[in-house]
Amino acid sequence: MELQQMRYVVAVAETNSFTRAAERCLVVQSALSHQIARLERELGARLFERTSRRVRLTPAGAAFLPAARQCLDAAERAAAEVAAAVGEVRGRLVLGLIPTVAAVDVPGALRDFRRQHPQVHINLRVGASNDLVEQVRERVVDVAFLGLPDTARPEGVAARELARDRLVAVVAPDHPLTGEPAVDLRRLSSEVFVDLPAGTAGRAQSDLAFSAAGLSRDVAFEVTTVDPLMARLVGQGLAVAMLPSAYAPQLAGVATIEVTDAPTRVEYAVWSAVGRPPAATAFLAVAGIAGIPGTPETRGAE
Repeated sequence: MELQQMRYVVAVAETNSFTRAAERCLVVQSALSHQIARLERELGARLFERTSRRVRLTPAGAAFLPAARQCLDAAERAAAEVAAAVGEVRGRLVLGLIPTVAAVDVPGALRDFRRQHPQVHINLRVGASNDLVEQVRERVVDVAFLGLPDTARPEGVAARELARDRLVAVVAPDHPLTGEPAVDLRRLSSEVFVDLPAGTAGRAQSDLAFSAAGLSRDVAFEVTTVDPLMARLVGQGLAVAMLPSAYAPQLAGVATIEVTDAPTRVEYAVWSAVGRPPAATAFLAVAGIAGIPGTPETRGAE
């Protein structure tokens, strides 16, 4: 069994096509098919079901795929560790973040990191905080920037708190509340809201605050990302929103109002609790996180 065969299997599984997998791997399709067939004979099981219309994993292939990915990741980490031992950062950096990150200038840090370490391949994923924590635990993502209610902490990962920020109300410029110096949750509870999907950390911040105050609210619009759709819904007067005060000024066509009893969002940088690859360590240093004096690393509950 060879690493190249595993790469071919992963490529076919991700593209659902031998043709596209061969193009991704820069080989002719016949060579890729031959190597996968060799591997199937060695394993004594077919990994893919092939028809004229589709390619999909067999139960044996579905069982093989996670282990193949782990082997490829381990090989890549080994090569990166050797390079780091001789003073060179290479390999891959998988970075995750939520759209409302405000404590770190991620694009700026990526720009500086690419200049310093041009041999690192960067992959950026945007998602929900809960999902990013899970992906870091599974070592699918190397470093993630996320936000959680102040009643929660990232679990099963190494984490560093970056900032705390209170939420503000975001309304249309011609909303009756625009111009008010502040508002409270009771007044906001009569409004129609746009928010992230129920169950996400971004939604939980507001849900918990209203619940703790003994209030309910109408979340008529659920969106998977803050900008631009949420801002457009607010700007058209269809709903109001609650967002971190450090992020809200980035939105155009809306007004913000302080909320006297607003919940707090805590931003974290997180990485694997069992170590991080050299590229991740280098990126944290470029972002000014790894060396923050007087701020010890903390670990979430295992």
